Amino acid sequence: MRNWITLTDAARQLGVQPQTVYAYVSRGSIAVMPDPLDPRKSLYRAEDVLGLCRKKQVGRKREALAAGTIFGAEPCIYSGITTFSKGRAYYRGHDSIRLSETATLEEVAAILWNARPPISFESASIPLQGDERGRQCAFMSLAALAANGHSTHGRTDSALHAETGRLVAVVAQAFGAQCDGHAQWTHERLALGWRQDAAVADLIRRALVLIADHEITSSTFAARITASTGASLAGCLLTGLATFSGPLHGDASGRVRAVFDDVERLGAEHVVSHHLQSAIPIPGFGHHLYPDGDPRARALLDRLDPPKELASFIDKVVTLTGLQPTIDVALATLATQFQLPRDAAFGLFATARSVGLLAHCIEQLRVGKVIRPRGRYTGPALEESRTDGSAENEDKTLDPVLLDKNRVFKTIAR
Repeated sequence: MRNWITLTDAARQLGVQPQTVYAYVSRGSIAVMPDPLDPRKSLYRAEDVLGLCRKKQVGRKREALAAGTIFGAEPCIYSGITTFSKGRAYYRGHDSIRLSETATLEEVAAILWNARPPISFESASIPLQGDERGRQCAFMSLAALAANGHSTHGRTDSALHAETGRLVAVVAQAFGAQCDGHAQWTHERLALGWRQDAAVADLIRRALVLIADHEITSSTFAARITASTGASLAGCLLTGLATFSGPLHGDASGRVRAVFDDVERLGAEHVVSHHLQSAIPIPGFGHHLYPDGDPRARALLDRLDPPKELASFIDKVVTLTGLQPTIDVALATLATQFQLPRDAAFGLFATARSVGLLAHCIEQLRVGKVIRPRGRYTGPALEESRTDGSAENEDKTLDPVLLDKNRVFKTIAR
């Protein structure tokens, strides 16, 4: 078997279109290399393609697969907050794209938190940490609150909703939101802090609603694990946002912004050619949940007018790869077009997603069980029992259970 195969062979083996192969590459599922005979083309690792084919042939139900693994599949958590249907997200049954036409982040919070409106994001009494506004201020402020936070156990919904509102306000203010007595909503306060007019404030409002939640993401899972232990809401949110800050998750817009910088310096043609000839996936294009394109990005990009070279770059990537821009491209475009602070795209995402993270934390509290994934031991063989019997007593304490002939053990939860 050849080690590397062509795009045509890869698509044929997988039974998909070339655009889907590009999507696999962008997610790191298939390795690529330039074709030594034609540098304009790429070759794809045959072993990776075969592995994906085997996964498709297994045909196990998603629930059965999720019950026994985390990596390579999705852990299944029952939730009544967000789901996907017809290529878009629904917040407790409400179409998120339709909500973005008129709703505010506060109104979406009332939906996601299953709370009685109005929801208010005010935190005048909570001091911010650090001298400069940005993610450092946000994380330091949440850490200070988490260090002295109260457990979520035994608290009413109204008390929890009041605290979640203050926490969202802390995050927004950490990224520059300001109050002047007239700015009632979070999008208005962010626009005020970033010195933007009402038209930009409405674009910020739209973006906040579109990205408020996205079902069980990595950050959501992390926040729910923390919530399941009864930790403070500030601690739960800090856990979620720490996970969210990774470049493969919420900070993907930062990677896109870096590419935009290259486009402004070198031109769209050069940047696109460099990535494609080097078989380097272009960040911000192709989303595995949206094979036909990210509707959140479309809902925002349709209302933007980016600089000519950036617009050309986006068009060239779509034309040459078939991959559609994600919300990360839309947020980076918004920040670039209106010269928002360097970290504004991440700030928008973090502020809005705080609403969703806290919604999942509150929901997890009602489950009343600690989330504790099990480990499948793959280390060295265990030592033989000692003759004095101490090892035997230790074994009784740990209660090991032999899982298979390879001496794989799992022990009771601590």
